[in-house]
Amino acid sequence: MVDNQVVYDLKDSRWITNYNQLKPADRKIVLTFDDGPSRHLESFLNILSEKDCKAVFFWQSRLLHKDRLWKRVLQEGHQIGAHSINHKNLAKLTKEQQYKQIKNSIDKIEQITGKEVNYFRPPFGQYNEDTMSILVDLDVVPIMWEISSFDWENKATPTKIVCNVANNTRDGSIILMHELEQTVAILPDLIDRIREMRYDFTLL
Repeated sequence: MVDNQVVYDLKDSRWITNYNQLKPADRKIVLTFDDGPSRHLESFLNILSEKDCKAVFFWQSRLLHKDRLWKRVLQEGHQIGAHSINHKNLAKLTKEQQYKQIKNSIDKIEQITGKEVNYFRPPFGQYNEDTMSILVDLDVVPIMWEISSFDWENKATPTKIVCNVANNTRDGSIILMHELEQTVAILPDLIDRIREMRYDFTLL
């Protein structure tokens, strides 16, 4: 049964919320992690490597510097998208301020990694028509999510994170998670649970 608090019911089809909008999913879902690169990144990468699972990381550029584990992220086949400079609500900013948040974050990630950034996710999932205009101008794909794990609300009850995702997963679901301690703790079980349901993982 679908819980409307877990499924992100975004009606704006300009945003990618399900992999089927890009290509046929074929029993695939997309794991995404916001708000890094954090001090937990190495733990995430260790688990993803052990489980042979690929993921997409949406990073705040203020947290990225040359000594972060960005090389390992790319070497191990994951993707990096932009998530603004410092997680401001874009819908509350002027178009000029939004442009700075989006363009500068993309530029910094590209400058450090040497890899083109093709995807952007807005902080809090908040945007307006100025946001859309900027993303079109920058030729960046707007990515949201279909299912929220609500991992940030379940620090004391991390098993609920697994239930939030597994109980609502369908072909192509893009899953919202964060680089948090409780998410690290449940990630192996979540990956196993998804695979027991005969889904696997893909990139954007």
